[in-house]
Amino acid sequence: MNFFKLSRGDALLVVIFAAAVLLAPIWMKPFGAAYPDLLQKFAIFGLFAIGFNILFGLTGYLSFGHAAFLGVGSYTAVWSFKLLSMNPIPAVIFGTLVAGLLAVLIGYVSLRRTGIYFSILTLAFAQMCYNLAYSVLTPITNGETGLRVLRDDPMVLDKAFGVVQEGAPIGTLFGIDMQGYSAFYFCAVVLIIGFFVSLRIFRSPYGLKLLAIKSNQTRMKYTGFNTKPYLLWAFVISGMYAGMAGTLMVVTDPLAGAERMQWTASGEVVLMTILGGVGTLMGPMLCAVLIKYFENIFSAFNKDILHEMFAAMPDWLENFLVTIVHPFVGEGWHLTLGALFMIIVIFLPGGLVEGFTKLFKRRKANSTAAKKPATEGQDG
Repeated sequence: MNFFKLSRGDALLVVIFAAAVLLAPIWMKPFGAAYPDLLQKFAIFGLFAIGFNILFGLTGYLSFGHAAFLGVGSYTAVWSFKLLSMNPIPAVIFGTLVAGLLAVLIGYVSLRRTGIYFSILTLAFAQMCYNLAYSVLTPITNGETGLRVLRDDPMVLDKAFGVVQEGAPIGTLFGIDMQGYSAFYFCAVVLIIGFFVSLRIFRSPYGLKLLAIKSNQTRMKYTGFNTKPYLLWAFVISGMYAGMAGTLMVVTDPLAGAERMQWTASGEVVLMTILGGVGTLMGPMLCAVLIKYFENIFSAFNKDILHEMFAAMPDWLENFLVTIVHPFVGEGWHLTLGALFMIIVIFLPGGLVEGFTKLFKRRKANSTAAKKPATEGQDG
């Protein structure tokens, strides 16, 4: 029961987080990001980043192989759909568990090394999984074509309860089709649960031990403390989060492909965590939203849209601004993301959340210092 016990501040944080997620279709509308597909991406990759932060943020171990768990979760979810039911709950459970089992195997070997050697090992394992899925395990993964749910698949539980799929098979939660906002809210509930679990881990004695390992693992070993089981559990929990995110990817589109295991997916979650703030609760989630917003909104901007945006200005200024801005949007959105990354690394090295927190504390301290002489004068 203690696991569910929160301090007043943490309870308020969970409530604010849940409200922000559930009301996203409303407050995201002015930003042009209120459509369900994009909101689902926010939730899925936010969950992925939150889980990755449990490993990287608490232990300092940088994995370049978490895409393997993302892909395995997707494949397992599709097989759950094909063999059991189009209900997403069993798919999420099985995908998370299988990803956790794979994380045990990879973590047991990779955690024998530290630093860059650990990172390279995880990258090697992920690329091995990618190549296995692409070629050797074709009977299970369907190779480069991808694994898809078909209408003539067994689906034994659905058939046992008389559930009939009409049209292309899609996820169905007790009669609710997992499309549009229904799918988003399913992903949102999973995200809120994932955030709550992450918060409890960060605040628990286990989380404090992981932070101590990150601070000075050698000193902890000298005291007789065995760090390996704690690191392995952190790796497994983080891998299960990635697997869970992978299962959510196939809830609305029951298709899994080997491309989800590529190193670029692992690099993306690393970027989200570093930009948002390593070890912060909200940072990775916020940056996941930011990157997916850039990827889906900025990438859609073209010259016509830019001309509409600057139409109220004089023609010469409108043309000038379009010329300046155009290389940074559309196909050039990576250039904007790269520039943003450089700015954050140079001016906010702790990430967005930590940087804004320091700026707020500094401003508050300056405000207090400015009021103090006036108060002293009145007392005198």
